[in-house]
Amino acid sequence: MSTPDDARPTGDRHLPVLLQRCVDLLAPALEAPGSVLVDCTLGMGGHTEAVLEQVPTARVVGIDRDTEALRLAGARLERFGERFTPVHAVYDEIGDVVADLGLAGVQGVLMDLGVSSLQLDEADRGFAYAQDAPLDMRMDQTRGATAADVLNSYDERALARVLREYGEERFAPRIARAIVRRRDERPWERTGELADLVRASIPAAARRTGGNPSKRTFQALRIEVNGELEVLERAVPAAIEALAVGGRIVVESYQSLEDRIVKRAIARGTTSSAPAGLPVEPETHKPYLEALTRGAEEADEAELERNPRAASVRLRAARRVRPTPDHMRPATGRQATRPHTASRTAPHIKEDRR
Repeated sequence: MSTPDDARPTGDRHLPVLLQRCVDLLAPALEAPGSVLVDCTLGMGGHTEAVLEQVPTARVVGIDRDTEALRLAGARLERFGERFTPVHAVYDEIGDVVADLGLAGVQGVLMDLGVSSLQLDEADRGFAYAQDAPLDMRMDQTRGATAADVLNSYDERALARVLREYGEERFAPRIARAIVRRRDERPWERTGELADLVRASIPAAARRTGGNPSKRTFQALRIEVNGELEVLERAVPAAIEALAVGGRIVVESYQSLEDRIVKRAIARGTTSSAPAGLPVEPETHKPYLEALTRGAEEADEAELERNPRAASVRLRAARRVRPTPDHMRPATGRQATRPHTASRTAPHIKEDRR
């Protein structure tokens, strides 16, 4: 895909959220030569670039389902040579990616969730309600149903469920009814038409607060098209399982549905699984994670001034302190069911055991 923005340096097109905080949290686990960080949501490579610059002992495996992101990030990170390995995959495949690269475990995992700046800023991707474009919204444009497919094929009840559950839209039934009525006249094709319909479907009093009234509907469709919450439900436990003892995971979420999933997975690892009332806690029931943040960290005023997109970020981090007990280990990798997978392509790197 070629856009006028391609002429701009990649670093000028994207300002990573909480960049230095992420690097500072991950760096202690990446000090040994050959340490590996998996950037599960590579995007335009800003977080990966900072790690490679500031932690010379680290290598990074960058996963993304978006082929355009991989192209741009690959050009940006080419100067790091074999220290960077791009992989085309969905990030719930992290266990398979790590195994395919011959690694027994990794020392760091980073997830920067949600839609990327690249996807928001390129109008023809259909993610932004402020720009008229085809109703696509696929993060991987090589496969899968588009937002238009969802709008033109889901029945009214299914559409209302998507809007209510994934957009937390209180007017979901009203909007779903209007979507179905409108498609009886002609099929859905453009984002501008959808934004206009959502605005007209929401009472005037409710439109006066909360920003653009289309925001929740567009978020819900994007999550549905890309299976984001289902992927995340599998990805966080799989990422924790990919961590070697001493390894660290850092996750940035941007809405409550994501943060709830991350919070639950980390809490599971930081809480004893022993039944209440036991006089001695068995070794196999002790926590296998240690929280590195007190709850979820938010952006401070300085960060918000630099980067308004950090307004909704919630950052959580944890360190693996022991292997996961057998009774707590989730089904991950090739044993898990993944309906939203993509083909993986990456050069082979051997594990560095120094």
